[in-house]
Amino acid sequence: MSSSMMRKRPVKAVDDMFHDRLVAGMDKIKARVRGPVKRFTEEHRPRSHGGRTSEEIFEEVECPMDGEGNQIMIRVSSLSKIFGKHPEEAIKMLEQGHTKAEIQNGTPNSVGLYDVSFDVMKGEIFVLMGLSGSGKSTLERCMNRLIEPTSGEVLIGGLDFTSLDEEDLRIVRREKMSMVFQNFGLLPHRDIKNNVAYGLEMQGLPEAERLERSKTAIDLVGLSGYENSMPSDLSGGMKQRVGLARALATDPDILFMDEAFSALDPLIRNDMQDELIKIQSELGKTIVFVTHDLDEALKLGDRIALMKDGRIVQIGRAEEILQNPADEYVSRFVREVDRTKILTAGLFMRRPRHLLYVTQGPRTALKIMEESDRNNMLVIDRRNHLVGMVESDDVLRAVQSRSESLSDIVIRDMPAVGPETPMSEVIQIMVTTYFPIPVVDENRVLLGVVSPSVAAETLSIGGDE
Repeated sequence: MSSSMMRKRPVKAVDDMFHDRLVAGMDKIKARVRGPVKRFTEEHRPRSHGGRTSEEIFEEVECPMDGEGNQIMIRVSSLSKIFGKHPEEAIKMLEQGHTKAEIQNGTPNSVGLYDVSFDVMKGEIFVLMGLSGSGKSTLERCMNRLIEPTSGEVLIGGLDFTSLDEEDLRIVRREKMSMVFQNFGLLPHRDIKNNVAYGLEMQGLPEAERLERSKTAIDLVGLSGYENSMPSDLSGGMKQRVGLARALATDPDILFMDEAFSALDPLIRNDMQDELIKIQSELGKTIVFVTHDLDEALKLGDRIALMKDGRIVQIGRAEEILQNPADEYVSRFVREVDRTKILTAGLFMRRPRHLLYVTQGPRTALKIMEESDRNNMLVIDRRNHLVGMVESDDVLRAVQSRSESLSDIVIRDMPAVGPETPMSEVIQIMVTTYFPIPVVDENRVLLGVVSPSVAAETLSIGGDE
């Protein structure tokens, strides 16, 4: 159109012409996009009729048990993952004893995992840890099939998870497991309650039900009152709480967490660790937690799998790994750990050789104390409950005054600890006392004592002191 013709048209006519062209162009774009969007939506929308549920998928399998009668929620058997075009070549070299570095330098393949096997018990926090490149994140993603394993088997509650087709895999993931990532992954255009409810929306739940369950999960992670806030209004620690609430809202059996707290400041990170332990004690979820931080692993893990070069070097409780490292690699890993914060009183307590019963008289008590050369001694009742402690001077005065009962001279206000108390706390108590520290259960039944000499043993474990 020439400039002379444009000048002859009224301004309103020109505006209408461009408006019509704009609308026509937008309609073409919408038509072009509408088809793929509709196909994507239909493909990912939960099927309301005819589709199987996770209960139907699991109905013919039985959860395996260990030798002590505990349910095995996850069983990983001979799992391997080779990245590259010819994984069989790498597997053959690994079987011949070649290292990960040799395979990476000599072939176009890279070893992610090789021949990994272990069990995760129901209700356990199982920690995968190791340095960067050790294979811990790859292993977790093979367990939930975000990465397809090259070989091996993963059983979830007895179900062969590695053999599921795409539809059943989607159903089991959606209803039985959730994942919390390091980068939060919140939807910026949704408020907190709708971010938390997103997984429930994918399950096809009605809006009222998913918002109610969203509110419960938000309360659980300590974010009550923030339901209508936007992600941009929250701190990093609060965003991670939202991510955790979103994972918990679907009530999964298994929670996968990949470096979930690594991006947080140390104080906030510690708070989130405490929060996770608290939530785990209330809900009893099975948690697989990936971290490169040993202190975090020791704090959170019921058991820890320490990885190197795609293999598990050692699996065990924190105390087992600290006391009996499998090799030099593990020894270097744990060398700088403050053992007193991890090792507990229950591990170092000893049964006292001499005890007094509160029903015994002062004369009997004095004789026993003289024969054992003790200036003080613990007193228990006939059911082994800790009553307190007596001192030799008080017992002697009771004898001289012809008293017939120990009860009046027992020092009842004395410190005692539980078997799970870290040795760091026991040692702090010892600084202000002059006697072994009693270890009791929740009913105050005496389990043993921790002496100063044993505390010194705690400090020297694994070192040259």
